[in-house]
Amino acid sequence: MAAADEVQRLPEEGEIVITTVKEVTGHGAYVTLDEYKAMTGFLHISEIATGWIRNIERYVRPKQKVVLKVIRVNRTRGEVDTSLKQVSGEERKSKLIEVKKNEKANAFMDFVKSKLKLTDQQVGEIEEKILQKYDYVYDAFEAVARKGPETIQNLDLAPEVKSAIEEESNKIQIPQVEVRGVMEISSKRPDGIEIIKNTLTGVESGKGGAKAAVTYVGAPRYRIVVAAENFKVAEKNMNNAVEKIRAAVEKQHGTFNFMREESKKSHQPG
Repeated sequence: MAAADEVQRLPEEGEIVITTVKEVTGHGAYVTLDEYKAMTGFLHISEIATGWIRNIERYVRPKQKVVLKVIRVNRTRGEVDTSLKQVSGEERKSKLIEVKKNEKANAFMDFVKSKLKLTDQQVGEIEEKILQKYDYVYDAFEAVARKGPETIQNLDLAPEVKSAIEEESNKIQIPQVEVRGVMEISSKRPDGIEIIKNTLTGVESGKGGAKAAVTYVGAPRYRIVVAAENFKVAEKNMNNAVEKIRAAVEKQHGTFNFMREESKKSHQPG
């Protein structure tokens, strides 16, 4: 009975779905809805693009994955009509991110299932508990990769499950950006070097997940590098750090000059 109910499950009007083009005809294309047991939907030529279409296969081709919007559902007949032109760029991007996250989560949960010898039901229960806090199961793994295992400590999961999640999270590459600059700092005070050292040590920790590091280049130059998830966070932390150092140095009657260096993107293992 449960299997029959699953086959009958239909999408809602307005829902964004991922599909595979099955057949292209003169008046549109037949697609399979990947998330609905590959049930068939129809994409009419008038819903592919605005204006006159000379060749449908310029837009959709057999076996191609396409993000579509459900515009009509006939629940009696089990028929679904879809649209390509009504899907916004943001909706398409969001759906592709969702699909990618679900694919990664499935692979990660397969590892957890195999390692701990869990049943499908137990895996489902773990996913339900994760989804009480996160929008996607994958988000829990990413959170551990970014901020450490303590981020899932308040989830009602067995210690061995949390440990397996942490182990898989180590495979995630976290994208990062770096903003860099060189500071020229000098002080005529006898204890000037100690003052500079203490000032720099005080900024080697960032906010919002950012990490700041200061290295000695050669008197009177010091390099400061701030790494973060995006340039906005990195720039904010860089500006705060530089201004804090400037104020501390000038308070001690030292001189301070700052020069930016080229920024870069990088990846670090979770």
